[in-house]
Amino acid sequence: MKTFLCLAALTFWMSPVQAQWIQQNSGTEASFRAVGAVSDQVCWVGGSKGTILRTVNGGETWEPRPIPNAETLDFRDIHAFSVTTAVAMSAGEASEGKARIYRTTDGGQTWQLVFQTRQKGVFLDGLDFWDEKNGLCFSDPIDGKFYVLTTDDGGKTWQETPRQNFPPVLPGEAAFAASGTSIVALKNSQTAWIGTGGGHHARVFRTTDRGQSWQVSETPLPADASSGIFGIRFWSEKAGIAVGGDYKNEKDSTRNVLLTSDGGKTWRIGSAVKPGGLKESTALVGTNLLAVGPSGTSLSRNFGQTWQALDTSAFHAVSFAGTTGWAVGSNGAIARFDPSILRKK
Repeated sequence: MKTFLCLAALTFWMSPVQAQWIQQNSGTEASFRAVGAVSDQVCWVGGSKGTILRTVNGGETWEPRPIPNAETLDFRDIHAFSVTTAVAMSAGEASEGKARIYRTTDGGQTWQLVFQTRQKGVFLDGLDFWDEKNGLCFSDPIDGKFYVLTTDDGGKTWQETPRQNFPPVLPGEAAFAASGTSIVALKNSQTAWIGTGGGHHARVFRTTDRGQSWQVSETPLPADASSGIFGIRFWSEKAGIAVGGDYKNEKDSTRNVLLTSDGGKTWRIGSAVKPGGLKESTALVGTNLLAVGPSGTSLSRNFGQTWQALDTSAFHAVSFAGTTGWAVGSNGAIARFDPSILRKK
């Protein structure tokens, strides 16, 4: 979402990292919103000023993996397949040359520009993959329909899905390029979901044929230009969660959790997160859920039915491989999760 790109950096703050998060030295002051964990040793992150970093030793060191001629880009999503292969997406006005997707297969030594458009109105919000070949990426609406790209070759090439296959959006409806998790593809399936804001209520779009056709469901979560769904996660074809809030009122403790048990056809309001406030990203950690945002990290041991506060560390995005995960935020913040908290009741 265009307005969020400009305002979020002004309103975000970073509290001291507490015991559940082990702060790591990124060597940069870039603002990070893209993170892709591969294993307990390998993770990729992306952020402002064209910054891409990679660790191959569990975060002890982070290596710059710069992309030539991308210094002005803001990488808002990254999908990491392995220690060598990753796809990075930049958010920004396409008409200014900022809507791009890059791919590397040699650990970031070299990058290929695999997609770019200057079509007016395109503003890429997020991407995800079902498997090593099939994935999708989406943009804010063009002429009343979301702009969706798909790939079937691991991100080497991208094709636009015919917009007539997408339901019309509400006035003002768009998505938040906040964490790379407003879109999620269920692994090894053909199903994906997109969470929105900007309209009078947040909605969830879903596809069951790898992005070729879409349906939409309204949720009970109110929305406007600065509020709605920021992060979405599914752990089966039926069960999922969406989190969000208002980036202009980050401490608002209004309930901002949605739960579904029918694949996103219907949604109900879940219990409020603790600490309250905006949550931008959520991740599944074993049988637990984490949600992160400006007010801190929330943990649910029962798939979003109830929450407990872990700390007040402020992050934009989170990604896990098993029980190993990293969170990223402003001012170069990267932290690794301490899973020992999951063993405590």
